[in-house]
Amino acid sequence: MIREFEGKNEQEAIAKAMEELQVELDEFDVEVVEGSKRGLFKKGNVRIRVRLEDENSDYEEKIITFVETLLEKMGYPSTVKVNYRDNAKLGLEIVSDDSAIIIGRKGKNLDAIQLLVNVYGGQLNMGTKIVVDSENYRLRHEENLVKLAFSSAEQVKRSGRSRLLEPMNPFERRLVHTALNTMEGVTTKSEGEGLYKQVRISIDDELPPLRKK
Repeated sequence: MIREFEGKNEQEAIAKAMEELQVELDEFDVEVVEGSKRGLFKKGNVRIRVRLEDENSDYEEKIITFVETLLEKMGYPSTVKVNYRDNAKLGLEIVSDDSAIIIGRKGKNLDAIQLLVNVYGGQLNMGTKIVVDSENYRLRHEENLVKLAFSSAEQVKRSGRSRLLEPMNPFERRLVHTALNTMEGVTTKSEGEGLYKQVRISIDDELPPLRKK
């Protein structure tokens, strides 16, 4: 993958590259493509070209180009950067002035973009899961979902009546099931058809035995 960065000097340009690409200095090669030119009233900048040497660089470049092209054709030009690399998972961050539209109601537009890029990425590398985010939406959404799960479970325990949560995708349902799996007194199950199902939180009629301290 080849990217260009600019700074007041070479050190600043390199620092920007390390921050945006989330890599260490020894993970890429640097080439100065434009030196600093300073005049009486104007200060020039240094532009560097960064070439990543990791084995996934070509794959990541194709993925980034795909998402940026998709967003441009949608009418929302954006910059896409690698947010993190975690074994077989690649996190992408969409930076845009139209992030609210790109995310969509309850993240459905973001989910659709993620689905498309995973279909495309699957043709290049079947072993990599791509997670697409913008404005840190997914982390905030996950935190709110877990809070909702616990508060709903407490209501079920107090009232003794089950509660049905709003329709969720498989990842969201798994998050709720996992969060409440260690909570004594309640049980969860998915109900409905299709991709978006609802999670029902109910009183657990078969409480686990008390743990010995």
